[in-house]
Amino acid sequence: MAGKQKRRLEDLSVDEFLLSGFDSAGESEEETPKQNGLTKKKKDQKSATSNIDETREGKASQHKQQLSRLQNKDPEFYKFLQENDQTLLNFDDTDSSDDEVEKKYHTLPSALEEAGSGDDDDNGQEASKQSKKSVETIKVTDKMIQDWKAAMKKEPSPRLFREVTQAFKAAVATTKGEGGGQCRYKVADSSVFNALVLFCIRDIYGALQRMLNLKAVKDQKKLVLPSSSQKWQKNQIDIKMYLSGVVQLLSCLTESTVISAVLRHANQLVPYYLCLPKQCRHLMKQLMKQWSTGEETSRVLAFLALNKICRHKQETYLNPVLKQMYISYVQNCKFTSPNVLPMINFMQRTLTEMYSLDTQVSYQHAFIYIRQLAIHLRNAMTMKKKETYQSVYNWQYIHCLYLWCRVLSSLHPSDVLQPLIYPLCQVIIGTIKLVPTSRYHPLRMHCCRALTLLSSSTNTFVPVLPFLLEIFQQVDFNKKPGRMSKKPINFAVILKLSKVNLLEKAYKDGLIDQLYDLILEYFHTQASSIGFPELALPTVIQLKGFLKECKVANYCKPVRQLLEKVQENSSYITGRRQKAAFGVADASAVAAWEKQMQEEGTPLSKYYSQWKKLREKEIQLEISGKERMEDLDLPEIKRRKIQDKKAEDKKEFKDLFQSDSDSDEDDGALKIGGKKGAHKYDDDEDDDDLEDMLDMSDDEGMEGKDSDDDEEEGASKAPQPLTSSALIKLAEGGEDLVEDLELSDDD
Repeated sequence: MAGKQKRRLEDLSVDEFLLSGFDSAGESEEETPKQNGLTKKKKDQKSATSNIDETREGKASQHKQQLSRLQNKDPEFYKFLQENDQTLLNFDDTDSSDDEVEKKYHTLPSALEEAGSGDDDDNGQEASKQSKKSVETIKVTDKMIQDWKAAMKKEPSPRLFREVTQAFKAAVATTKGEGGGQCRYKVADSSVFNALVLFCIRDIYGALQRMLNLKAVKDQKKLVLPSSSQKWQKNQIDIKMYLSGVVQLLSCLTESTVISAVLRHANQLVPYYLCLPKQCRHLMKQLMKQWSTGEETSRVLAFLALNKICRHKQETYLNPVLKQMYISYVQNCKFTSPNVLPMINFMQRTLTEMYSLDTQVSYQHAFIYIRQLAIHLRNAMTMKKKETYQSVYNWQYIHCLYLWCRVLSSLHPSDVLQPLIYPLCQVIIGTIKLVPTSRYHPLRMHCCRALTLLSSSTNTFVPVLPFLLEIFQQVDFNKKPGRMSKKPINFAVILKLSKVNLLEKAYKDGLIDQLYDLILEYFHTQASSIGFPELALPTVIQLKGFLKECKVANYCKPVRQLLEKVQENSSYITGRRQKAAFGVADASAVAAWEKQMQEEGTPLSKYYSQWKKLREKEIQLEISGKERMEDLDLPEIKRRKIQDKKAEDKKEFKDLFQSDSDSDEDDGALKIGGKKGAHKYDDDEDDDDLEDMLDMSDDEGMEGKDSDDDEEEGASKAPQPLTSSALIKLAEGGEDLVEDLELSDDD
């Protein structure tokens, strides 16, 4: 069996030997079926690989045989190959596609690489990247900008626009300190930066329009979107980069003139922003910031851009923009001063303009915010705490009331907003009645002015006069003022008066002026009404009663003039309506009559127009006068304190009058103590009064010194003792004079 096994192994080929294994015959008989299955798989794999090798070798030998037969079939071509391509003829079987096999099947490397070799490669790659950056970064110069400008004017191309956009991106990156690390260009000089930004602001918009073949539309209300151009997709990435750069530049600027220039440019680019929602949202964020916190010109330009965006994309942007603008308005109304008041009025007018774009959306906002104001008022009326009162009696609340009065007045012929007039009037009247004291008279004036605006614009009767006439009963105008004040009280920028203000003469003077203005303004709104005489009757009775009681001529004069104008208008309306041929129930005829009266004009309306012009001139003169006083650099007089003066005097006369030093010190102590008491008495007074008292004390001190000098002079001029001869002459006296007496008839 052993010899047979040896002979059989000798007869086997290498592949058969490897597949057969090294086990003995007995062991092979005892193999499990599982091992037989594995050997079968191995046999199949080996046979497949051997077949692949045989086919490769067969193809190579066949190709060589074809080349050898070519010598007999076409000797000329074979000769040509010998002269020109020896490698093709010297073909070898071993040159089969070993490389292809290596690529197809993974082979292990002969030796493993060390860990340090990878770090060297990374360092080499970083060095190569840095070298590439240094090569690619181009410094922008004035000459390059001039060349770009000339090329843009001649014929703008996408490649040129890409270069300018990348340079602009690098310039904007320097504003945030990034240095433009990933940019192709580098802007290092401030003059180059200014020239590049100026070039982009002036020329890029026109170049984009020509490059995209966009024609200008005559009708400004219609907007042609750049996305309609065939070249939009090709240039979209560069345009997006440029628009992002404009927004980033706008966020970094601080100079108002530069901000205004960039805002004008952004206003031109609004159609491009509308095609890119993400960039448009970023732009609107910056526009909102400029509208609420910027300079006057910047505010106007930002509003124009916002209005343009919302007008053409109402369904997308109007709702969030209105919400954000209202929040910004409330935040800016927290404090009110003569300087801030024009800005608040501008925000009110622009917000009203935005609400006019869509009355349906405006109704939703107005309903929510008026309801919110009503909830604050209800909490204040029910809880009656200081915190709840303060939530209503503040500038934000009052300015919000006035805003909604302006919105409803401006958009009056609107069936959508009409139902909001009544609840708004109720909220304002409730605000007036919440704390009806004299200290809140300025707040009452603001509420009455808002109600007058709402009543006149919406043709709605609102009883405003009772709240104004009530002030005549609350304030005693005959009472002498407790103290004098230098400055008049500006009722336009205050809500609450202090206890000291109530004692001042300026308070009553300002109150009479405000009452005159508001009553006249309200009667002007009702001057052409057919029921004016009945409306004015309670006011006429109360004004006559005030004139009987008041003894101050300065207060009686304006009230008497107002009474005369109201009575004149009442008699005029009474005379005209007596000639009317229609009844009170004919509403259309009454409306036509009132319209005719309004067109013709009444005595009160004519007087009001003249008074309004004069009043506006007075306000302008007051403002300009304040500005002139602020511009003057008046010298400041620095006064030395009395104690400092006495200390210096003591130093000067220290060596003199040493015997009287104790008595002087005692007198000084008494005087200082007296002045301390005076200061304690005046702690509640203003700083101006303290300064006046100090000035008066200085003058009294000077007068005291003058009186001491007069006493010394009188002592020096004391009478001397008389001699005996002088006494005899004094006793004899002068000669007696006899005069004739004139007696009257009665005697």
